[in-house]
Amino acid sequence: MRDPVSVREVMNREYVGASASDDLLETTELLVREGEPTALVLQGNEPVGVVTRADILGHLVSEGAPDTATVGDVMTDSFPSISPDARLPEARDRMAAYSTEWVLVVEDGQPLGTLTGHDILSTVRLESEVTAAVDDGTEMATTGQAATTDGTTTAAEDSFEEQGICSACGTLTRSLASLNGQLLCADCRDV
Repeated sequence: MRDPVSVREVMNREYVGASASDDLLETTELLVREGEPTALVLQGNEPVGVVTRADILGHLVSEGAPDTATVGDVMTDSFPSISPDARLPEARDRMAAYSTEWVLVVEDGQPLGTLTGHDILSTVRLESEVTAAVDDGTEMATTGQAATTDGTTTAAEDSFEEQGICSACGTLTRSLASLNGQLLCADCRDV
């Protein structure tokens, strides 16, 4: 049987980094430009907090003037982190515990990247390819097949287990392949 997918296999190795002394407006512009919801606040290479779009909006509503604010004024020093060798269900549970849609991937105290809920959803196809043992001891791929009580298989009707979301374009497709730690559709692999 194939082991469950690890965080390392699907994590995003790029992230937005900031310093606590950085200007809040400049960091906000960077988040918008990069299309990221979160910036990791670093002191050297050590993560010391995060600043999210929600943190920024909260500051604007409660404090008002963002002109003089720094990242350190609005950052949250508590954030979810996980080992790259952890399995996706553990990452999903960690996100739920922190009520976030992302988790920081850390190894030996150093940030390696991030994992989002979208990244986990993108792995539906990988997880569905795990083999299952049939009653007679033979193995079959569970992708697109359903086992019957007599050990034969039938095609699953309108199965969504074979589908996943492309990490680059967000398209729901049946033809994902792992490339540089991302699951990509045929169109994005060709680019």
